[in-house]
Amino acid sequence: MARIAGVDIPRNKKIGTAITYVYGIGRSSGSQILTKAQVSPDTRVRELTDDEIGRIREVVDHEYQVEGDLRRQVQLNIKRLMDIGCYRGLRHRRGMPLRGQRTRTNARTRRGRRGQAIGIKKKTKK
Repeated sequence: MARIAGVDIPRNKKIGTAITYVYGIGRSSGSQILTKAQVSPDTRVRELTDDEIGRIREVVDHEYQVEGDLRRQVQLNIKRLMDIGCYRGLRHRRGMPLRGQRTRTNARTRRGRRGQAIGIKKKTKK
């Protein structure tokens, strides 16, 4: 099993798809990495030589910020927004959507199932 940036990538997938298992590498940056490393994106991971894996690792290590470093940077950016008290930071702090979505209805994933509707009961006559 090949290891790139501390992540085990699946052996039986094509390297173009398998490299996207690394946090911070998507389809377009993955294809750029493979072009720089001179590796065909149609090659299966199990068919890669140690030299090719080494070239891919080299490109990822020197030119991209991935996995732990990237996660840490994202968390620090969110913390900075919350500390300066801007609108996006306040929305993060409250756990609300922050990109302009409506919240009167439909924000259940961010807000939770608060205030569940209760059915109306009929009054009984005595």
